[in-house]
Amino acid sequence: MNMKSFTPREIVSELDKYIVGQNEAKRAVAIALRNRWRRLQVPSELQDEIAPKNIIMIGPTGVGKTEIARRLAKLAGAPFLKVEASKFTEVGYVGKDVESMIRELTELGIKMVREEEHQRVRVRAQEHAEEKMIEVLLRQLKIEENPQVKEKLRSGEFDNQVVELEINAQVVPMVEVISAGGGNLEDLGMNLKDMFSNMMPKQKKKKKLKVREALNFLIQDEMAKMVDLEEVTRQAIRLVEQNGIIFLDEIDKIASRESAGRGPDVSREGVQRDILPIVEGSTVSTKYGMVKTDHILFIAAGAFHVSKPSDLIPELQGRFPIRVELQSLTKEDFLRILKEPKNSLTRQYVELMKTEGVDVEFAEDGVAEIASFAALVNDRTENIGARRLHTIMERVLDDVSFKAPEMKGNAVHINQQYVQDRVAGVVKDVDLSRYIL
Repeated sequence: MNMKSFTPREIVSELDKYIVGQNEAKRAVAIALRNRWRRLQVPSELQDEIAPKNIIMIGPTGVGKTEIARRLAKLAGAPFLKVEASKFTEVGYVGKDVESMIRELTELGIKMVREEEHQRVRVRAQEHAEEKMIEVLLRQLKIEENPQVKEKLRSGEFDNQVVELEINAQVVPMVEVISAGGGNLEDLGMNLKDMFSNMMPKQKKKKKLKVREALNFLIQDEMAKMVDLEEVTRQAIRLVEQNGIIFLDEIDKIASRESAGRGPDVSREGVQRDILPIVEGSTVSTKYGMVKTDHILFIAAGAFHVSKPSDLIPELQGRFPIRVELQSLTKEDFLRILKEPKNSLTRQYVELMKTEGVDVEFAEDGVAEIASFAALVNDRTENIGARRLHTIMERVLDDVSFKAPEMKGNAVHINQQYVQDRVAGVVKDVDLSRYIL
């Protein structure tokens, strides 16, 4: 399905397969994604004028903020970067330059387009690689030339034979030390490294490989030759500019508090002012060319326990017009999370143990007990949302996970009593549960 075929209702329906609840947040991101397609349908003179409607998600940890953004990007087939706002610092402090997130997003775009192009030419590349491999087999293994050689190669008859191939040796330029710095120095180091790599003559070295590995190497080599890197770069920059999504996590950590103007708040406000031009729309220099950020969708998220969205500088607030609050998860939500999503935790553990020949079955009362304990521990200690389910599940299945190789052919029934025997003691002792769960 392409972007056009996703209506907001269909986007929400797809997100429902992986994320429980949080309908308000799902609606907001569905509208934002559909608006991108709508923008591309309006007259060209208006397209540049329509800015993306950036979103701030407000809610505690573990309620699905990152997952919603990640799944949305997957649906859209868009380059997606998750970055923590707190890792950036204003110029003069130790940290990363805010423009680095655009460079990283561009790298992801290049990788996506390159992989697409590789898939497009894969069949032709494989044919060329097979012809080269047959020449190598005829020359090195003294195989008789006949029409059946290609069939034997494809059927895997030569897979374990060893041949010698000439491959390009990796030349590492002596500028690696520069990339140890932060921010712009890191990018300078990478650019110098690329420049020296291109200037140095390509060195060849001979390497012995099994035919299967050698054929894969030749296919990759042929695909790289068939793909036009300039066209890949052009497409990738367009993809990033029109479809890129950046998830700015922990935005609340850079919000100034009541004591603004003193101490670390100076740095926090500096980071906001550095991020502002990127979100507003600017042009960032990357090693692939200039990238405009005007239509990149920014989804910010934060718990906002201490600060609040109004503590952000007014200019930045204005660039995030959509605010959605995500709800804390209840016992009923945990129960649904364990059972409903396509990638549910119970299914993950069943499939993991199946690889060892152990059948794990989760009874209804067992799943309900896990959800109950997760809600109880979250209530008593720190509320970490659905992540608490991971700690409880690991505790419940600790024995099975350890002994699984010796239990081949056995079945394990996870019921209420089984869960209580392994978790109840730790949950009752509040001090102990703070350390273990």
